[in-house]
Amino acid sequence: MDTEPDLLSLTILCPPPADGWLEVRPVVSGRDLLADLALRSSASGGPRLVGSGPRRLLGRGGGPLYATATPHEVRLAATMCDERCCGALYVTVARDGEHIVWSNWRNPAQPGFALPEFRFAADQYEAEVRRAEGDRDWEWPAAVVAMLLEAELRGREDWLAQWECELEAVCAFRDEPDQIDVLLRHPPGRQETDLPQAQFVLTLPISADSPSAQAEHLAAQLTAGDPRATAELCGGYRPEELGYPWP
Repeated sequence: MDTEPDLLSLTILCPPPADGWLEVRPVVSGRDLLADLALRSSASGGPRLVGSGPRRLLGRGGGPLYATATPHEVRLAATMCDERCCGALYVTVARDGEHIVWSNWRNPAQPGFALPEFRFAADQYEAEVRRAEGDRDWEWPAAVVAMLLEAELRGREDWLAQWECELEAVCAFRDEPDQIDVLLRHPPGRQETDLPQAQFVLTLPISADSPSAQAEHLAAQLTAGDPRATAELCGGYRPEELGYPWP
């Protein structure tokens, strides 16, 4: 007898800014995966995994949770530290006929980490992803500017290439509603290596102008020159070997 498919539910947690992180919680057939892992982590003394934010997981019609002909890996959760030492939760999303399959679980900090394979009916799964995408109650103006600016900058990667940088993310935090952060890494391609690298942040103010106008203005401002000239060193690995000593 065929087993019943798993059921996916995506819950967006939006606590007050001082009380927690904005996160997407994947619930499979009534089981909150991250809550289960939190119990396991607590028992072993490890850090708690925080669900990826809705801006990362829930795009507008093309987010990473959709399955395509080619299987791809999605980061569902991470800690507030480097994932190589404190962990993250990755799953491979693939389509198999009328099913969407979650398998090949991975945690970079735990060799041999495993969770069971989940198989969802494609129509139920995709309907739930679309429903969650349409829930924008969590958004605030800076989050919209950050999303639009990141899209603008990813369309101008030749600007970063000339300065040997790559764009990591454009972030907005609910407890800092009047600003966004642009995170860059130099040189590119070293994020998960032991080679010297520097991470920079540019903090940009947000105004009452329309988000699209602000994103266009900030993109023009940023791409006018070398971003490292005005950015602050905020992370990396042995950045002083690249000429960027810690302040």
